[in-house]
Amino acid sequence: MTEANFPILSLIILLPLLGGVAAGFTRNISMAKKIALFVAGLELIATLIVVQWFDAAQGHRFQLVEQHAWIPSLNIQFLIGVDGISVLFLPMSALLTLVALIASWNSVQHLTRFHFALLLVMEGATMGVLVALDMMLFFLFWELILPPIFFLIGLWGGGPERRGAAMKYMLYMVFSGVPLLFAFIMLGVNHAMQTGGSIPLNLSFSFPVLLDTYMSDDLQRVIFILLLTGFAVKAPLVPFHTWLPTTAVEAPTQLTALLVGLKLGAYGMLRFAMPLTPHASVEYAWVLGILGAITFTYAAMIALQQTNLRRLLAYASISHVGLVIVGIATLNMQGIQGAIFQLLNFTLIASCLILIAGFIQHRLGSTELIHLGGLAKVMPRLTSFFFLFAVASIGVPGTSGFPAEFLLIVGALTAHPGLGVAALLGAILGAAYMLSFVRRAFFGPIVHVSVHQVQDLRSREFGLLCVPALLVLFFGFFPDLVMDINRLAAESWLGRLTN
Repeated sequence: MTEANFPILSLIILLPLLGGVAAGFTRNISMAKKIALFVAGLELIATLIVVQWFDAAQGHRFQLVEQHAWIPSLNIQFLIGVDGISVLFLPMSALLTLVALIASWNSVQHLTRFHFALLLVMEGATMGVLVALDMMLFFLFWELILPPIFFLIGLWGGGPERRGAAMKYMLYMVFSGVPLLFAFIMLGVNHAMQTGGSIPLNLSFSFPVLLDTYMSDDLQRVIFILLLTGFAVKAPLVPFHTWLPTTAVEAPTQLTALLVGLKLGAYGMLRFAMPLTPHASVEYAWVLGILGAITFTYAAMIALQQTNLRRLLAYASISHVGLVIVGIATLNMQGIQGAIFQLLNFTLIASCLILIAGFIQHRLGSTELIHLGGLAKVMPRLTSFFFLFAVASIGVPGTSGFPAEFLLIVGALTAHPGLGVAALLGAILGAAYMLSFVRRAFFGPIVHVSVHQVQDLRSREFGLLCVPALLVLFFGFFPDLVMDINRLAAESWLGRLTN
């Protein structure tokens, strides 16, 4: 581990949290918006500095590490750091939050200060999840994300069942936290027993320490199942997926974009579940592969039947998460790097598709197919952006979706031919539901009179989508800029499981 000379990671956690407090207590609504925008922009700059300071040649090691005593009686520490797996998620998450904040600039008409404060608090907690290296610290940030989302759905959701959706989300997430907490406690107790120490004096929840702590195969199986259950709910994977389509329809657009863009459940599986239980992960990799294959196939088939754009995009997101899980289960370099790349893509592609769906709903009052048709004739700029992100989501060459999906399919074929064929089937289904909806909603004759008067993208909305669109194209042509950063970390991750 390489310690930090400046607490930059603490800064990216505290900055949004303090900014949220400042925005929430500012009396003037316009000033609260400006504070939120300034803090989100500053956060993006700070995360880019982290990437600049990160040494890719040592990408397998934790860098910029900060370590301080937090609860000494339980040996719980404030321990944070980044490696090649986690470092790029920081600027991507910061960019997504900034985009979501700007997208909601004029759409929130009540409790505006509270709304922007919650977005910033959610950002700070997300950063904590991404950099935490103490399991209890990770759990704190994991749970801290829940209250902002609950209030954002319940208070600013656009659907008639928004309060029910908020409660459903909260119950699912509380359920997911229980097995995670049990797993983390068992890891800490196992460390104390293996070192011959006492409880609670010799407990340890440090991720680097736990990686080197012996664990019996039976205990690994139990902890793997607990972690898999907790992270599968958040990902989400079948059969824990039903909260996302409900939330996608009922929640405000900007929050839905954050939920489909930040796949923290899949990240947790990659970051913690597999490395902490290497023997069990290898033993049950086939279960993980089947679970991923069922998820992306089932969700894709359901997406084919959808007539609501937001619900379709929710199922598309679930389907793509299933493909990521397949990549993780392959236990080879192509699959792992493809999974990381695809998780990064979510912050650009899936989130922007949801934002565009929100723009359509704001203009037409609906994203049901019956109210659409012929949008390309009156909204050429919006159609161009949607089509770009749509083809990126199905992995068309020249977009960032192609190298990610190509690596995932190659990894699946290498691991097992049947898994590879299933991955190819999922890719075909993905193209089918996406292109079919694009054809019916954007092209052909205008079937609803309100479409004739609809306005194309405004300047602010156009500028909002330009940066993600350029990144999708840039990473499509230069994917090595992403893969070079995580290559050593992926090799180290794979070596731990296969040695």
